[in-house]
Amino acid sequence: MHKFTELETIVLTHGIKKHGLKEGDIGAVVNVYDNGNAAEVEFVTATGRTVALVTLKASDVRPTKSNDVLHARGFAAA
Repeated sequence: MHKFTELETIVLTHGIKKHGLKEGDIGAVVNVYDNGNAAEVEFVTATGRTVALVTLKASDVRPTKSNDVLHARGFAAA
């Protein structure tokens, strides 16, 4: 299972409707808890505006891969 590290870039493995997040959204780990098993992750727009700051478990994300392609989508608050 994945262990979080601070400032790591991660990919969400499922949507979180409450926060308007979708599977594949990319976030940055800002705080690590429970020996790397949980983390506070920030999701931002392309211009740097925070859209969600959520605490996630390692099972909610995957690390970025060298062959991942970034994608832009509009964001509407839930």
